Amino acid sequence: MKCAPTHKHPRLRGGFTLLEMMMVMAIIAILVGGVIALTKDFSGGAKIQKAESEMQTLAGHLMNYKNLAGRYPTSEQGLDALINKPTSAPKPRRWDQTLKALPDDPWGNPYIYKMPGTKDSSTYELISYGADGQPGGDDDISSQDAQ
Repeated sequence: MKCAPTHKHPRLRGGFTLLEMMMVMAIIAILVGGVIALTKDFSGGAKIQKAESEMQTLAGHLMNYKNLAGRYPTSEQGLDALINKPTSAPKPRRWDQTLKALPDDPWGNPYIYKMPGTKDSSTYELISYGADGQPGGDDDISSQDAQ
């Protein structure tokens, strides 16, 4: 035979209050906002690293050109001298086309080639104007800054 309970169990809550749901939503919003902010910063940094890496690759091709021609291409010849055999001096003694096409910077703009460079007149300068595509500003990347 079973005895009836002498005391009643407290009633369990059946759901969440509006305040609890709002707090959870606020925490989720903060976390999502942080992830978006971090992702945005990483993509900008990745583009800068890609530009620097492409500049180093172009520097290798320019060094190869200098070894064959005795000096770097002029500003007038530009980076096109790495793809098409130049018709004006300095011309390489032996044409060795290793670059099929010139890459654009990660923002879709062409790299700028200057000979002589702005800061060091004894060598060239490769420039990416960054996201805005305009000279000047904090987003410009120069091969002479990296040296």
